[in-house]
Amino acid sequence: MTRQHPIASIVVPAYNAATTIRETLVSLMEQSFTDLEILVVDDGSSDSTAEIVKRCPDPRVRLISQPNRGLAGAHNTGIALAKGKYIGFCDADDLWLPEKLELHIRHLEQNLDVGISFSGSSLIDRRGEPVGINQTPKLSNITAADVFCRNPIGNGSAAVLRAEALKGFGYRPAGETERDWWFDENFRQSDDIEGWLRFILTQDWKIEGIPGHLTLYRIHVGALSANVERQFQTWCAMRDKIARIAPDLVARHGNRAEAYQLRYLARRCVSMRQGRKALSFALRALKASPRPFFEEPVKSTVTLAAAALMALAGDGVYGHLESRLLGNSNA
Repeated sequence: MTRQHPIASIVVPAYNAATTIRETLVSLMEQSFTDLEILVVDDGSSDSTAEIVKRCPDPRVRLISQPNRGLAGAHNTGIALAKGKYIGFCDADDLWLPEKLELHIRHLEQNLDVGISFSGSSLIDRRGEPVGINQTPKLSNITAADVFCRNPIGNGSAAVLRAEALKGFGYRPAGETERDWWFDENFRQSDDIEGWLRFILTQDWKIEGIPGHLTLYRIHVGALSANVERQFQTWCAMRDKIARIAPDLVARHGNRAEAYQLRYLARRCVSMRQGRKALSFALRALKASPRPFFEEPVKSTVTLAAAALMALAGDGVYGHLESRLLGNSNA
């Protein structure tokens, strides 16, 4: 029988995740820290995601079904219903190592000024096999500029939050009658960066990481929406919203952040075998700001060279580039 007030809640946003949700739940049920609940927010799936979750025998697993509201909406619903003192996020196709939750809770209990704890990740493929690439972000002295330009949290399955730190973070937009928003549901991409930026800009809580690659982050080559230009426009809308909150931040770091975002989209275009688009985004990144070439010269040079090679040579070179271009960080 699950406790009425578990210490930790893990929110699992799920949309048409029937092929991976079972494996994700197993990794969460096998956490070494056991006083937890697992909230699977089925975000309007049309496959058997909900049925698979319902068949889970562990009483700590709860299914919440809602019409599709997007990833931000699924996170918001999960946060609103979470009972734990600590709240973690794990996407329905990713995995947690058994010690992840325990280590984050220990970190938060020992550092009372930290509101968000995160860790690095190891990348896995569609079959759950490691691809040999890690996300190894900056862990300490995280600033708003770090979040804006490089988002050290990295992916949606890396963070564990202190529920108390969410009290000053949520808001109730006009027309919302069900619950608060912590992440802006108007953004179907960049909602995480927008949320983390608001978190660090409007509160005194720290964002801090712990060593290790405690999340297994699944890469779906070709799964990204083909309309990368629309994704960039969404990122620009996010930037403009942040500019109203922190104009000095955007004035000082906006071009650099834009360059990193464009480089990220160039790399995604390569993964989708769209060489001409990849080259276009890589050149736009260089035009926006040269700083990524000075700060991360190898990654930036490889991205530009690979995009140019694919644009000139076609898809035949893709197999030799894919693993290198997935990169060791989020952008």
